[in-house]
Amino acid sequence: MEAMSEPLSTPPSQDTGPGTSVLERPDTREQSAEPGDHERFAHYVRKEKIMQSAMSGKPVIALCGKVWVPGRDPSKFPVCPVCKEIYDGLRAPQDGDGDSTT
Repeated sequence: MEAMSEPLSTPPSQDTGPGTSVLERPDTREQSAEPGDHERFAHYVRKEKIMQSAMSGKPVIALCGKVWVPGRDPSKFPVCPVCKEIYDGLRAPQDGDGDSTT
């Protein structure tokens, strides 16, 4: 009788023990600025959204897509270039609402 090979053997490079693995996914979002740059800018948000946030404490979404709870003086920071392009009509809004107003 012939010896059979092991058809279900695992290649030595694979870990067969219990544990956690990471599935890496490429970031497909367009980055117009360095990571963290959103924190250095004042962003455009629709006026009614700012009022709702002030009353509820819920985050707002800037025209560029940044999500945060407003709490600092925007006049102390330069305007976000992406928000400005959207406000000026050069880009489509990324805040989930239709046309950009204020």
